[in-house]
Amino acid sequence: MNTILKTNFNFPKQTNLYTGKVRDVYTIDNDLLVMIASDRISAFDHVLPEGIPYKGQVLSQIAAKFLDATSDIVPNWMQSTPDPSVTVGKRCEPFKIEMVIRGYLTGHAWREYRSGKRLLCGVSMPENMVENQNFPSPIITPTTKEDVGHDEDISREDILKHNIISEEDYIKLEEFTYALFERGTQMAKEKGLILVDTKYEFGKDKNGEITLIDEIHTPDSSRYFYLEGYEDRVANNLPQKQLSKEFVRQWLIENGFQGKDGQVIPEMSEEYCNEVSERYIELFELITGDKFVKEDVSDVINRVENNIMDYLK
Repeated sequence: MNTILKTNFNFPKQTNLYTGKVRDVYTIDNDLLVMIASDRISAFDHVLPEGIPYKGQVLSQIAAKFLDATSDIVPNWMQSTPDPSVTVGKRCEPFKIEMVIRGYLTGHAWREYRSGKRLLCGVSMPENMVENQNFPSPIITPTTKEDVGHDEDISREDILKHNIISEEDYIKLEEFTYALFERGTQMAKEKGLILVDTKYEFGKDKNGEITLIDEIHTPDSSRYFYLEGYEDRVANNLPQKQLSKEFVRQWLIENGFQGKDGQVIPEMSEEYCNEVSERYIELFELITGDKFVKEDVSDVINRVENNIMDYLK
C-alpha cells in the first residue's frame, strides 16, 4: 500500500491516540506528541475515501519549514521530524478556537458576501467588493474547533462573552496571527505567490506559554494564488489560478457533493488521486523553493513506524 490511510501503532509509553480528519496523533508519556500526516484528504468536513500519494509528506515538510521560519515570532510545538510524514513535539493544551485570517474576499467569505452578508464573525466587510479582491487590511474570522462535524464561525465578542479564551490570551493570539500572516505573505511573495487566507491553532505548554501548534501555511490550512496575472484576473472577473484544496472542493461540487445530507462522494479514480498528488507537489516546490524528493512509499506504514520507534528509543 503506497498511501497512509490509517495507522494503529502501539508505541512504548503510549498514553493516547487521536485520529483527526487527516492526522493521527499519538501521545507518549502524556508529554510528547507524535503527529503523523496521513495521506487522507478532507473537504466539506468529510474525509474522502481515497488517499493522495505523498500528501502527508508534502504537508509535514512544508509545515516544518514554516514552523522553523516563524519561531522568532511565537514559540511552536515542533521538536523533531524523524520521518518525512512525521513531526514530534511537545504536548500543549489547545485553545478551542481556530484563528482564521483572510487577506482576500474568496471561498467561504465570498459565499457569505455574495448572499448579501456584510458581517463575518462580527467583522464588517466593505461594500462594492468583487470576488478575490483584497481587503483593505487582513481580517481575523475565528471558528470553533469541533472534533466532530462542522467548525462554526464565531465572533471575538462571543469568544470573550462565553469565556472560551480570556481577553488577555485572545489579544496575544490576534497579535501572533497578524504577525504570522505577514511573515507568510512575505515568504509567499518571494516565490511569486499570494497567501490569500490561512488558519492557525494555538495552545499552552505545561509552563502556560502560548505556543503555535499543528501545521502552518500548508495547502490544507491555506489558500494561495499566483501573483502573476492576479490583478488582471480580478479586473476581468476571471477565476484566480490557485494552489490550494479549493480545486478539490470545486471538483466535488461539479460532481454533486457539498457534504450535505443524502449526497454521495463521487468515485475518485487512481488517475484523479495522482493528479491531486501532482498539485500538492507543485505547491510544495513553489512555496518552499525546494525540489520535492519522493520518499520510498512501497511499504510506507512500516517505514513510518520504524522511524518513529528509532526516534523514541
